[in-house]
Amino acid sequence: MSKHATIQYQDDSLVVTGELNFRTAVSLWQESLPLIKQYPDLHFDFSAVKSSNSAGLALILEWIKYAKLAKKSIRFSHIPTQLHSIIAVAGLKQMLSSFSDNPAN
Repeated sequence: MSKHATIQYQDDSLVVTGELNFRTAVSLWQESLPLIKQYPDLHFDFSAVKSSNSAGLALILEWIKYAKLAKKSIRFSHIPTQLHSIIAVAGLKQMLSSFSDNPAN
């Protein structure tokens, strides 16, 4: 299991890479804070995420909470199938689909 995930601003998106898990979520949140404060519109691209557990969902919810409090728009793209499954089991599919470019079916 990877102990590292990263986030960087690239091509108008915040690109998340690596594995989203209980070991990486807190450090990724902390790494994202300076970035999300800089931009008025937040677009998170998960195309480089290798895997995720429920910690990935917790991270998404924190980013949504931050965006709401900071009055910023937010959206997510390329959410991994594994994470879509967790979202569905948590009963959040409908709520999160409004923030996603590729809502799960």
